[in-house]
Amino acid sequence: MDTTQRTEQQRSADRRRRELLEAADRVVLRDGPQASMNAIAAEAGITKPILYRHFGDKGGLYAALAQRHTDALLASLRAALDAPADRRERVEATLDTYLAAIEARPQVYRFLMHPAEGSQSGDQSADQGFDVGKHSAPLLRRMGEELATVIEERLDLGPGTQQLARVWGHGIVGMMHAAGDWWLGERPCSRAELVRGLADLLWGRLAAAGDKVGGPGF
Repeated sequence: MDTTQRTEQQRSADRRRRELLEAADRVVLRDGPQASMNAIAAEAGITKPILYRHFGDKGGLYAALAQRHTDALLASLRAALDAPADRRERVEATLDTYLAAIEARPQVYRFLMHPAEGSQSGDQSADQGFDVGKHSAPLLRRMGEELATVIEERLDLGPGTQQLARVWGHGIVGMMHAAGDWWLGERPCSRAELVRGLADLLWGRLAAAGDKVGGPGF
C-alpha cells in the first residue's frame, strides 16, 4: 500500500469516527447519562460490535466525547479570557462562559460528569467497571492545567509564579465545577448572580496582581 492509499484510508477512518461521535452526541443530548451503547449504535445505523471496534468500550467512547467537548469549552474559555475588556469583566465572562455551556447542554454535562446515573439503563454489561472518577477527573485536571498556563502567561505573581498559577488554575476549575454542579441541580439563583458571587470570591489577590511584562495581560 502506497502513502496516498494510507492517507486516504486514514481520512476515511477519521471521517467515520466523526460521524459516530456526532451520532453519540445526538443520543447523549436526548438521553444524558442514560445513553447506552445500544442506542448510540442504533442512531449510527451500525451494530454494537462495530461501535466497539472504533472505541473499544463505553470508556473509550466517553473519552472521545469528553475530548471533543472539552476542546470546544477550552476554546470558549480562552476567548473570554482574551476579550478586550478590563480584568474583572473578563473574569466574570470566563465564569459565565463555563456556566452557560453546562446550562445549554445539561444532558451532555451529566453524561460527562455523572455517567453512573445511567448505569441501570439496560446496557449494564457495557457499564460494568465504568469508574466515574477515572474518566471525569482527567477532564477537570486538563482544564486546571490550561487555566494555570493562561494565568502564568498573563500575571506576575512574584516568586513562585508557576506554582501559584497551578494552585489557582486547579482551584478555580474546582470551584467552577462544584458551584456549577450545585447550581445546575438546584437553580437557587440566576446565572448572573452566581457569576457575581464567584467573581467576588476570586477577586482579592487577583485584582492586585500585576500583568506580566511583555505578556498578553489579564
